Amino acid sequence: MILVPGGRTLVGSEMGLPSEQPTFWADVDPFAMDIHPVTVGQYREFVESTGYRTEAERFGNAGVFDVGAKQWVMVDGASWRTPTGPSASRTPDDHPVTQVSFNDAEAYCSWTGGRLPTEIEWEHAARGATNSRSRYAWGNELVVDDVHMANTWNGTFPIDNSEADGFLATSPVGRFGETELGLTDMGGNVWEWTASWYRPYSERNEPLIPDEASERVQRGGSFLCEPGWCHGYRVSARSHSTPETALFHVGFRCVRDLESDVDDT
Repeated sequence: MILVPGGRTLVGSEMGLPSEQPTFWADVDPFAMDIHPVTVGQYREFVESTGYRTEAERFGNAGVFDVGAKQWVMVDGASWRTPTGPSASRTPDDHPVTQVSFNDAEAYCSWTGGRLPTEIEWEHAARGATNSRSRYAWGNELVVDDVHMANTWNGTFPIDNSEADGFLATSPVGRFGETELGLTDMGGNVWEWTASWYRPYSERNEPLIPDEASERVQRGGSFLCEPGWCHGYRVSARSHSTPETALFHVGFRCVRDLESDVDDT
């Protein structure tokens, strides 16, 4: 983990989607954040230590985007070990874990002594804890000097993907460099669960009683994102799913309050 300094951040974007508006100022206390999304190897340690079974494993299926059919499908046997189904090869240990629900992610973070970040904390960190107004966590361009800055969809989704960034699905964490804070994968690769309930920003200060249809916010975009579809790797972009949902392009990272020791080197 690294230290994310506290500060004041303007959350959202007046040039973004309606879900990112209206912008508002938020004061954020300092906290520690995982440098990268939790990996398959790290999640395996949790499972082997606790005997935990993910919701996808208990349900018997999980969500996968079928590129050929150009639609989302439920695949029997898809899980964090083999996100696209049991007939596929296992995901390498240094890739972000996916096919984990919000509840699965929360269980892991609790086991480590941490928690999931709020979406405000996540955006504050993506903005470098300095209220950077750059479009992305690394700057304003997806490709700099012919170098891709994130793992995203390269082409027109879902028609063609040139794989110009080198990956069709997930990539090893940290492959695309660090932000100024030292964080990696703060755009692209996988969407990340946050602790926040999804609702319009205009309602953020109103009481909320979650029901079965309530959804949790995800941040960061994924390898499926491209500007004509979602452009989800922008720092202000939001996605959302119900807490029990598991998908092959969604992972998470943990944060920790500063009572815990932090390695900020």
